[in-house]
Amino acid sequence: MSFHPSARENGAGLSPGPGMVVVTGAAGFIGSHLVDRLLSLGHQVVGVDCRDPRSDELAAFNLAGASACPRFALVEADLVHADLESVVAGAEVVYHLAAVPGVRPSWGSRFVGYVASNVVGTQRLLAACERAGVRRLVYASSSSVYGAVASVGRECDPTRPMSPYGVTKLAGEQLCLAHALRPDTTLTVVALRYFTVYGPRQRPDMAIGRILTGALTGVRYTLFGDGSQRRDFTYVDDVIDATLAAADSSVPTTVVNVGGGAPVSLIEVIDVAREVTGHPVPLTAVPPRPGDVSATAADLSLAAALLGFQPRVDLPAGMRRQAQWLRQLPAGLLPRFAPPPVAVEEVAACSS
Repeated sequence: MSFHPSARENGAGLSPGPGMVVVTGAAGFIGSHLVDRLLSLGHQVVGVDCRDPRSDELAAFNLAGASACPRFALVEADLVHADLESVVAGAEVVYHLAAVPGVRPSWGSRFVGYVASNVVGTQRLLAACERAGVRRLVYASSSSVYGAVASVGRECDPTRPMSPYGVTKLAGEQLCLAHALRPDTTLTVVALRYFTVYGPRQRPDMAIGRILTGALTGVRYTLFGDGSQRRDFTYVDDVIDATLAAADSSVPTTVVNVGGGAPVSLIEVIDVAREVTGHPVPLTAVPPRPGDVSATAADLSLAAALLGFQPRVDLPAGMRRQAQWLRQLPAGLLPRFAPPPVAVEEVAACSS
């Protein structure tokens, strides 16, 4: 575990006190957006990530704004091995977004890494939060815990994940609930089941970014199946709204869906990409892959009741913003978002 030079200059993790929060996975897609929003609200933010912005160009790009703020400190740490109690000491809230993502890559030999990061790392963080007296942990779960659903996923529905990734996210959820429901703890947890998040900074392995990049560059996008699979795509700003509400809400430990509220098919996404970029998306159709579900849809009744959550950004508006962001990427970064050849593709079209 190490603090970056900028973090040492700013006080080696900042002084514990009112308004101090911790974000794991801070250099990632959702995590970096959350860090930016928290800083804009006046919080002191300790970001935790195993990626080093000094050597990882994408991490540096995601944290460019935060790294210039004296209220931000970045800790380079692996949750499986680091001294986490010293990281979360003095924090009011811990936002746990760090995880190994992706449905398709979770099959096979890489599963060991998923278990380590998504299960063991979560367990160690929960134990550290309890020892440090953290008030609330907000856990980034996934719609992948549901598996195949007949209509919309409700928090009370059975969970039957169809991929190893979904299994590890559900295990993390259950660990959160087990810790928070102990009679001798003061830690409370809200687990948010994110439904297919998209927007600027989206991971390079995810569908909307690759579809838009295909339209912008002419590189062919690999469509698994016939494109009829439907996803409840959720714009990242809406996800951040719900995540902040979960930290501030007085609701006890619970699980809540966070979705866009209007599921669409991948074919419809491809049509929107053509509309917002002015270019068609070149396609290569291949058979579906293991772990992909035919549809995801979130029942948002509980999110509205407990968090006051209502998605605000529809798909065309969100994809237009993401396309604009892709156009402004440095030339060296844009190829990382382009669809790779079929033989090596690991696009996570249905992961969150």
